[in-house]
Amino acid sequence: MKAIVQDTYGPPEALRLEEIAPPEPGSGEVLIQVQAASVDPGVWHLTTGQPYLIRALGFGLRAPKARVRGMDVAGRVEAVGPDVTRFQPGDEVYGTCDGSFAEYACAKQDRLARKPGNTGFEEAAVVPVSGCTALQALRDVGRLRSGQSVLVIGAGGGVGTFAVQLAKHLGAAHVTGVCSGATADLIRSLGADEVIDYTLQDPTDGARRYDLILDIAGNRSLSGLRQALGPRGTLVLVGGEDGGKWFGGTGRLLRALLLSPFTGQRLRGFFSTQNHDDLRLLAELIEAGSMTPVIDRVFPLAEVPEVVGYLRSGDARGKIAVRV
Repeated sequence: MKAIVQDTYGPPEALRLEEIAPPEPGSGEVLIQVQAASVDPGVWHLTTGQPYLIRALGFGLRAPKARVRGMDVAGRVEAVGPDVTRFQPGDEVYGTCDGSFAEYACAKQDRLARKPGNTGFEEAAVVPVSGCTALQALRDVGRLRSGQSVLVIGAGGGVGTFAVQLAKHLGAAHVTGVCSGATADLIRSLGADEVIDYTLQDPTDGARRYDLILDIAGNRSLSGLRQALGPRGTLVLVGGEDGGKWFGGTGRLLRALLLSPFTGQRLRGFFSTQNHDDLRLLAELIEAGSMTPVIDRVFPLAEVPEVVGYLRSGDARGKIAVRV
């Protein structure tokens, strides 16, 4: 099968298209004939091996343990391994796996759900990582309640476009999205009550306070974010792209966790997981018209190295899909 492989950490050019043997499903796994995948910041981090902390977390100290990149996946079940009860060959599924930038990939059944019936494979493939991140950040960590005000910093990105829609679905009374002026109309169309162009206005200047703030892959200071947070509000740090090659955004996260017990504000960070129940819920919301995946561009599998570079440029609106 064709697959995007990587033997050394490095720039996106370290990724290359090769012919390799297809995987075989183990216990609790299904073999998927991949139709589409997508790219998120995690792909860039695993490609470059930065911040270096991720290498110590089990991904490989000197070289990647897994040769094939890609997490988000959508496709058809080709075969099932022992103890698989949820799916059978021919089912159209979506979710996450290790190595979705390939014609075939194995995934645990607990990290899959049936693909939304009203979307194509490309639309489904952009949902799992970013959709679950937005859902869990709002519902589980942010504890969003009906009638609250929400500020989404980074509303134009993959997680942000889902977060704006999910915040309204979960009952937020007022959702403010922070993005570039070029993305403002898109964010309004997704349900934002207000849009702030960060090039013209600082959303953390203290002019307004919010019950819940999602700072998505941002590098704003904790003091600035707290200034825009209500006295009993919750700040959720969803990733972070600042802090250097060694620790990335984890330094800011640790400072938030250490400070939180000494203030009335809840300062939180988290790492999302993908599971069957949340994927099934997201599929139901898409089928009901309550949530729409936003795709910036679709690339063929062979152009994944260029895709990773394009994502890093910050020019993408919503998600980037990969057609396999």
